[in-house]
Amino acid sequence: MNKNLAKKVLKECLTTGGDFAELFIEDKISNSIRRVGDQIEDINTSHIYGAGIRILKENEEVYGYTNDISEEGLLKLAKQLNKAYHGPVLVSEIEFTDCKVEEHTKFKTLSKDIPNSKKLDYLEICTKTMQAYSPLIVQALAHFADETQFVTIANSNGVYKSDVRNHQRVSANAVASDGKNMEQGFNSYGGNFDFSKFDTYDFVDFSTKVAQAAVETLTADEMVGGVYDVVIHNAFGGVIFHEACGHALEATSVAKNLSVFCGKLGEKIAADCVTAIDDGTIPNEWGSENIDDEGNPSRRNVLIENGILKSYMVDMRNGRRMKASPTGSTRRQSYRYSPTSRMTNTYIANGTSTPEEIIANTKYGLFAKTMSGGSVNPATGEFNFSVGEAFMIEDGKITKRVKGATLIGNGKDTIMNIDMVANNQSFGYGMCGSASGSIPTCVGQPTIRVKKMTVGGNGGNK
Repeated sequence: MNKNLAKKVLKECLTTGGDFAELFIEDKISNSIRRVGDQIEDINTSHIYGAGIRILKENEEVYGYTNDISEEGLLKLAKQLNKAYHGPVLVSEIEFTDCKVEEHTKFKTLSKDIPNSKKLDYLEICTKTMQAYSPLIVQALAHFADETQFVTIANSNGVYKSDVRNHQRVSANAVASDGKNMEQGFNSYGGNFDFSKFDTYDFVDFSTKVAQAAVETLTADEMVGGVYDVVIHNAFGGVIFHEACGHALEATSVAKNLSVFCGKLGEKIAADCVTAIDDGTIPNEWGSENIDDEGNPSRRNVLIENGILKSYMVDMRNGRRMKASPTGSTRRQSYRYSPTSRMTNTYIANGTSTPEEIIANTKYGLFAKTMSGGSVNPATGEFNFSVGEAFMIEDGKITKRVKGATLIGNGKDTIMNIDMVANNQSFGYGMCGSASGSIPTCVGQPTIRVKKMTVGGNGGNK
């Protein structure tokens, strides 16, 4: 797409009274390879190419998309959409501003250019390592998913920018069985980075830990439900903040008054030791981008600083409702989705304690080493999360492994009850589904302690 065509399409969008128009062009190649044991289960490749057009008039929006990105196809879509409005022309001239895009993600080698045989080599290492760990491993599954995305964004405010995204992730899952019970281990690793980074990653250690978690959980005691001090480990432990608090800080919720944090800017909403950040500028991280899907530069947004709510994650449309400026937080799965405010790399920042100090200062509690799935009510922040790997803490020491633990609580209460934050911040890699589809997002935190948290379990008496 050239600039002259973009201008022509945008002007057509605005002939009936719209005050803003946006054109999003996407070319994306995706691959998925799954290996189970010694067999390649499936290999899938998809190539999507299309455009989305959005027209706004104040807070009203109309959106459509097409696979026909010829001049005729784009103008046809623009004419169909502009019928939603009736009024005088509000924008007559569109001039694109040349603006250098700061590169937070750089690539020499794109995933789309790598043969599947190379990706299969990594999966083979994972499955064979898990199988060799123990005869109790009855299934070893490894998955490689990647997508190379080229986008161009043009709008009536003068934005004309392009970007390349190169997401890739390896995940491993091991199932262990003793003939009566079955348990699982899971982990993933990825980023928006050059494919060559996989060459230095230790897939043997990665998959060994997955198999170990599955096998050792077989003989673990069932968790006894109750109220405990809970130490949540780093990396994917941050999924609780992401789900229970992060979504409530997106303008998608805030602008509609569907968030428990509405109208609380400048107020204390978390413990003094809690600083939370959403940062799309971390070099080559899983959720990083050079520009967001409205063409705004990616930003580092401090959401909570020392317990005080500092900002929300804001897209343009919801920003109009909130009278707030966009924060580089607008994302979408593909051209088939209208963009809205979404997280990128969202994490609790490092504190001043060490993980060892937190454990040593916990008389009796639960150590949640890894987290699994869960459910959240975004309007209230109430959550229920399964713990993947869990251990008891007794007299300041990690003791026996337990299974079946769930963390139950409310996001706004939980972040107020954090009383210790360690200095070992790390990331976990996941896909986040919301109003604009499924997108790569990082969650993260250092090890933290939450006082008096409800823990579910099916165990007997203590």
